[in-house]
Amino acid sequence: MTAEGEDVDASAAAATAVENAPEDVGSDKQQKLNLSVEVKSVGPCRKHVAVTVSESDIETLRNQCLDEFSEQAEVPGFRQGHVPRSLLQKRFKSELSDQVKQKVLLQSLEQMSEDNDIDPINQPNIDVDSLDIPDTGDFRYEFDVEVRPEFDVPDYTGFVIDRPSGDVTDEEFTAFKQQFIESYSKPSKVDRAAESGDSLLCDLTFTHDGKEIRENEGVPLRMRPTLRFQDAVVEDFESLMTGVSAGDSKTTEVTISLQSTVVEMRGEKVDVSLNVKEVREHILPTMDKEFLEQFDCESQDDLNEQIRASLKRQVEYQQRQTARAQVLEKITESADWDLPESLVEQQTENALRREILEMTQAGFTREQISARENEIRQNAIENTRKALKEHFVLDKIATKEEIECEQADIDQELLLMSFQSGEPLRRVRARMVKNGMIENMEAQLRERKAIDFILENASFEDVDRKPAVEHNVASVSFAICGNMVSSLIDDTTKD
Repeated sequence: MTAEGEDVDASAAAATAVENAPEDVGSDKQQKLNLSVEVKSVGPCRKHVAVTVSESDIETLRNQCLDEFSEQAEVPGFRQGHVPRSLLQKRFKSELSDQVKQKVLLQSLEQMSEDNDIDPINQPNIDVDSLDIPDTGDFRYEFDVEVRPEFDVPDYTGFVIDRPSGDVTDEEFTAFKQQFIESYSKPSKVDRAAESGDSLLCDLTFTHDGKEIRENEGVPLRMRPTLRFQDAVVEDFESLMTGVSAGDSKTTEVTISLQSTVVEMRGEKVDVSLNVKEVREHILPTMDKEFLEQFDCESQDDLNEQIRASLKRQVEYQQRQTARAQVLEKITESADWDLPESLVEQQTENALRREILEMTQAGFTREQISARENEIRQNAIENTRKALKEHFVLDKIATKEEIECEQADIDQELLLMSFQSGEPLRRVRARMVKNGMIENMEAQLRERKAIDFILENASFEDVDRKPAVEHNVASVSFAICGNMVSSLIDDTTKD
């Protein structure tokens, strides 16, 4: 990180310096400080760092700040650049103090990061406002920082992997084509009893021990065998609601996930009341020129070809995930180190984003991804802890084998996502940048390359493959107990 004068906030600059040391530290442009640094472990993946900056270094940096003020300060009665230093020190005491603190913290953090074996995960925990640079004597400050775990890279050669085999069948293609086209259907209110494939507009009321804990009005629910909230599941949902009409009510009971962020509700029973406001059938789109042009297709044959290619990617995703699970199980067998709970909580959303990315890239529909998102959220903490360990091991393997994610890799993935969503490539890219998911994609592709590298040196045994298309889950993008973030699925591109 490089300071940008008075406009740089000292707190933000110091907080990110450990991760962003510049290339010119220690060069002729910036004289190296004579630092005393003490580093000790204070828990899983956590270091306590104490940094002492000598009085002579502080004085040097103080003079540099004063020189900068001397060149820029405007004081009535003096030409710019000719204001006495004693007057500057008196008139701009507060500003000078802040700039000296910023310079001392920034330069010492950058140098400390280069000179010491610290590999931070997050920003260091520094209370910048509470620190004051002394007028005389050394300056000492301390902070805690979460770091990558220290471990030996396991042996990742010569694995024997079970691989699901089999080409895409005509039955799978027909089922997925129907599912793909249905994802572009429009709901239309009907005056009849609900049937399989319909959706319902319901008012939902949730009670626990006889007390109402949440109410949601006008929630659209697709008729599927399973209905999944972010923190609970309704089994046999389609059977429960088949035959209902507008004005009818149904009740059922769910169990809150043991991974719920509301600790006191984990494992608790909640009654769900569903009051039906509308029954809606889904009108499939017309296979006309306007619809086909969304996917750059001139004919239904072109669309069939792209849908088949998308389904093939899903099969490849299934194969990759099965192989990946086996590889990760093997390489993390010795990963018995602990991770701090604070890190797990911070990374839960990040891990979810990356799985959603993989499913999007593999051509899954919005409905499939939404259902999977809720499934992940119900086991978020446990899954994230496992995913973090996998990430650290794969990252170390990628570093050892000099594996990197190239811009061409990202461009190819965005192109595939453009087809799946029916959006222009430019819009997909902009949405990914806006949602902060480009960085997730880079990390995900690097890990995928690391797994591919391992698989290139593995041997395979073919096993039967489960059908790629399963259309049996509907999802709701909120948690019954609240206190969960909104869905990561962007619904703004669809009606």
